[in-house]
Amino acid sequence: MKELRKNIFAKNFFSLLPIILLYLSVLNEFDANFLDIDYLSFNFSYILIFYWSLKKIKNFNYIQIFFAGLINDVVNGLPVGLSGLSFLLICAATLYLRSITLRPNILNDWIYFLFTISFVNTIHYLIISYIFTINLNYEFLLVNNLSTFLLYFFSHFIFGLYYEIFIGKSDV
Repeated sequence: MKELRKNIFAKNFFSLLPIILLYLSVLNEFDANFLDIDYLSFNFSYILIFYWSLKKIKNFNYIQIFFAGLINDVVNGLPVGLSGLSFLLICAATLYLRSITLRPNILNDWIYFLFTISFVNTIHYLIISYIFTINLNYEFLLVNNLSTFLLYFFSHFIFGLYYEIFIGKSDV
């Protein structure tokens, strides 16, 4: 693995993979309706943005995150800029968490992620329902929030393993 980390092309590719995964996740709206599981949906892009913004890798910058939000709005038929605003609010929350944290802890990050996505989803859904008068299913939104929260715990370990193997160890 050391040879792989020393290879500049491979290191750049592996550091770009999270942003590529973010673009793929906003282009492909995941919904588990084809599995006949009611109300199973989650925001994988929120998980990606929270984790990789917290790690602060060089190729995962705010302009690309906002642009991914614009693409998400076009794909999902939302007002343009709304998802970009939500994504940047998640980035602002991770910036704050990074600045106050002395020792990273999965449990603290996980709880903070719940508060972050709850706040961001509240702002997102208030704008959709009151400004654009789109009807929402609040039960679905609550399950979506809970599913995203639970999936973050498992994604943290997978992304952490990826980070250690392909990008390098970090203190964050």
